[in-house]
Amino acid sequence: MTLLIQYTLIFASVLLLVALGGCFSEHSGVINLGLEGIMVLGALGGALAMKYVPSTVPAIVMIFVVSLCAILMGMLYSALLGVAAIHFKADQTLIGTAMNIMSTAAATVIVKAINVAENPDNISSAITYTGARAAFTVRLGNFEFNWFILIAVCALIISNIVLYYTRFGLRLMACGENPQAADSVGINVYKMRWAGVLISGLLGGLGGIVYITAGVSEWKFEVGVAGFGFLALAVMIFGQWKPKRIALAALLFGFFRALSNVYTGFPFLAALNIPSTVYNMFPYIISLIVLAFTSRNSAAPKAEGIPYDKGSR
Repeated sequence: MTLLIQYTLIFASVLLLVALGGCFSEHSGVINLGLEGIMVLGALGGALAMKYVPSTVPAIVMIFVVSLCAILMGMLYSALLGVAAIHFKADQTLIGTAMNIMSTAAATVIVKAINVAENPDNISSAITYTGARAAFTVRLGNFEFNWFILIAVCALIISNIVLYYTRFGLRLMACGENPQAADSVGINVYKMRWAGVLISGLLGGLGGIVYITAGVSEWKFEVGVAGFGFLALAVMIFGQWKPKRIALAALLFGFFRALSNVYTGFPFLAALNIPSTVYNMFPYIISLIVLAFTSRNSAAPKAEGIPYDKGSR
């Protein structure tokens, strides 16, 4: 049971961070289907930091540096979406799809190039960070607490305050609902949409490094992040683009994802002799069922996915 709670919280933290990122982007009016790709590049930035930063540095320094590198990589990659969708008014769905395809390939090539440069016989796409990973966890009895869980909770609180209790958040949401009306009162729609996209990159990149350090000390980038970016989109939609509801949805989906890791520890589940692959499919099956019944009543921002034209009214 302890392991189930532990994995539920860490996977829920990943989904919460990435879904909140998508929430900011879509509230600004830009659909970010590239969250999966942003997670991969954010994970790459954080993993490289863990590889090269000495594991002897204080834990707080390691957490800060790794998080900062993941954030910067996520924001840099999300800027591709900003340029294409905001300035060139390209189809946002196609951009996000392209970002997802390109990210895993790019990360794999980069990691293999680094490994070959260090050892010509090593053509692996994996980065090992055994010593550095210890900085992110603290043992509380039988429970292993990950500091990223606390970061995710802080992100939830800050996101809720920013969206509903600050001028910036209200302006951001106005641009996703009626950008022409927002522009008429002096709000720079382009700047607000850029802010939403970059915030999604910040949180998506952070979610990527949390995911790959959840339970392993090495990551092969050719496997990407196993569809967690798409799962985060389902969490965002199920949560109706509201931070508090997104948090509850993240816990639900995180629970089913965690179940695939620890089901052998529950005799009544192990006795069913269900293949492990079925348990791995649970969160994605649940997402399809949930979206089938809830998407019709979803309250998405009215102007999401529509390129803003300053001249139109």
